[in-house]
Amino acid sequence: MLRPFPNRPSHAAETGEARLRTRSFIKAVLMLGLCATMIHGDAVLARPVGTRLDTRQARAEVSSLIDGFQARLLAAQTATAALEAWCAEHKMAQVPAIKARIVSGIDKPLTSEQRERLQIGAEEPVKYRRVELVCGEHVLSEADNWYVPGRLTADMNGIVETTDTPFGQAVAALRPSRKTFSVTHLWEPTQPAPSLDPGTQARPLDIPWGLLEHRALVVTGDDVPFAEVRETYTRNILGFAAP
Repeated sequence: MLRPFPNRPSHAAETGEARLRTRSFIKAVLMLGLCATMIHGDAVLARPVGTRLDTRQARAEVSSLIDGFQARLLAAQTATAALEAWCAEHKMAQVPAIKARIVSGIDKPLTSEQRERLQIGAEEPVKYRRVELVCGEHVLSEADNWYVPGRLTADMNGIVETTDTPFGQAVAALRPSRKTFSVTHLWEPTQPAPSLDPGTQARPLDIPWGLLEHRALVVTGDDVPFAEVRETYTRNILGFAAP
């Protein structure tokens, strides 16, 4: 009579071990996928602007989105608050926080007209800051900011000069608000879409980089001007899934 090998597991044991190995493998794959999503979450949530096709309906939708964004911007106390709310609503990043990416090597002297708007004399020191306001992977705005350091606290000046904190957040204790004095539409999406022959597929809608330019005076809660900004809002404000 043949006897089974003493060290060989039974078929049932082999099947159980195989199932355990399979489950362990699946768990490992799922964990790797979760880690990748957490690390690259902004890229997962981001949607390319070019996914919209050049049709009359798409142009009307884009025009409505731009108008809605601008209305919020004009009603907001700071551009940072408007951008952060927009980014959160449209799920454009895992963490919808705005950061100011400082662009170095640029200087734009203040003009006499700007000094007059800021209500400062010819000798009053003014600093210039060029930033990109970013949410996740999206550059939503490129901004020139001329501010009067003598009207900020020492702590505020330090934050503005050395961190990626947006200007509106850095000076929040001044209870800032915006007085917009210039609005320019850099692109008109409602221009007629190209006519298509029957059966021809529409091309992607070609949206330029700059959509809006706003110029505003930033004042304290006591209506004292302390900064002037010129902001170009980019096509990335549309960087989410098309309707």
